[in-house]
Amino acid sequence: MLTTMPELSHGDDAVNALRSAVMRLSRRLKHQRVDESLSPTEMSVLGTLARCGRATPGELARKEHVQPPSMTRIVAMLEAKGLVRLEPHPDDRRQKVVTQTEQAEAMLEESRRKRNAWLAELASGLDDDEWAKVRAAAPVLEKLAQL
Repeated sequence: MLTTMPELSHGDDAVNALRSAVMRLSRRLKHQRVDESLSPTEMSVLGTLARCGRATPGELARKEHVQPPSMTRIVAMLEAKGLVRLEPHPDDRRQKVVTQTEQAEAMLEESRRKRNAWLAELASGLDDDEWAKVRAAAPVLEKLAQL
């Protein structure tokens, strides 16, 4: 695991270029939303539930890098919109477990479809060599996202 920030050499702006490109692309992807009433954070929580399965609000707060009181508010808003439900924790009656609903699952699927179509349209402007490089970089970028 990386414990120190890599030094940028005088002529090498690779880290800066990567950060800038990832941020701009991410920002553009966030605008390809299906439900404009949900914040990017709410969408992220639903995505985390889709990837990781049910979780306590505390676990979600850690995964989303937010404070537990903020996650409690986010979960309450998602519950009010019918996108998650709270169930009793199987081992700890003081806690609740958050589960996404079928409505959230359908909305996430539509969101993925829309974003994938948008990204595919962008990628159609790449030549074969550029597209091969993007495909090869995807697993590495995923690894960075998980560190």
